[in-house]
Amino acid sequence: MAKAMARHILVKTEAEAAALKKRIAAGEAFDVLARKHSTCPSGKRGGDLGEVRPGQMVRSIDQVIFKKAVREVHGPVKSQFGYHLVQVYYRE
Repeated sequence: MAKAMARHILVKTEAEAAALKKRIAAGEAFDVLARKHSTCPSGKRGGDLGEVRPGQMVRSIDQVIFKKAVREVHGPVKSQFGYHLVQVYYRE
């Protein structure tokens, strides 16, 4: 079965997620921004979701983790929880 390691930042609005994505693109550290802005408990770990398998995350996040390019920041991705920025470390 496939598995991946990923991290994310969860915020309330699409605009907030887009602004954070620009800051990451400009060189700010993903984990630092996650600790400061993410509303998910994983924010305390720099957004680290640990190792995940297909079906463990909500569908929209699962799609990013298992189908999009590795090591890029994807998003904003909408879910019932808000808007996410997602980065996959590795996938096998």
